[in-house]
Amino acid sequence: MTAPSPALLQAFAPTGMLRASINLGNPILAGRDATGEAAGVSVDLARALGARLGVPVELVVFDKAAQSVEAVRGEQADVGFFAIDPARSEGLRFTAPYVLIEGSYLVPAASALQDNAEVDRAGTRVGVGAGSAYDLFLARELKAATIERLPNAGAVREAVKAGGVEVAAGIRQLLEGWARDDASLRMLPGHFMVIQQAMGLPAGRGAEAAAFLAAFVEDMKASGLVADALARHRIEGASVAPAATA
Repeated sequence: MTAPSPALLQAFAPTGMLRASINLGNPILAGRDATGEAAGVSVDLARALGARLGVPVELVVFDKAAQSVEAVRGEQADVGFFAIDPARSEGLRFTAPYVLIEGSYLVPAASALQDNAEVDRAGTRVGVGAGSAYDLFLARELKAATIERLPNAGAVREAVKAGGVEVAAGIRQLLEGWARDDASLRMLPGHFMVIQQAMGLPAGRGAEAAAFLAAFVEDMKASGLVADALARHRIEGASVAPAATA
């Protein structure tokens, strides 16, 4: 890739730093290390983008996806890491995905539900993190079941254990961990959606910036950086997205 132009640097780092919005609500992409600092695949990508642009990186850390999205949409951050969803398209421009993640269901062990297709029935309450990719997707897809929007993943887990909801929806890896640690919970087989995790920037930053970011993501996939980051952070349940087609 060619050296970034002054206009491109202004588009990505108007404050002189690349402010990267990091969502800790998705443990596949980011979390805190032993020192309490943000770390993970999205952090590695943010730092690689800063190096590509030749600017320092400031991590703007949030606990929820919706907060992370709003930070970029409102230009309190310059780039972010989001699940692609039509409901998030206003005010943002997305790259092609760099990682694919399965969304799955978890139920009480004694539940009569055995299959994903059985979830969408009247009287079934599905717990999701408010504003998450699962919330946005299921709000369009579920016709008979109702969605219970909860503050975070911990609240979703407590709701399904306490009977506040019949089903928990979330990242497959996270739910599998809950089921392994708690015999009162079990997974439904397979997945109900595949989440496309991409990078995004404010729509007003222009076509040149969007094209640069798209090419950066493709380079990070092709170079092995994304795969290496998943392995280094010991992430299971996610795969590198295929190269984007023209």
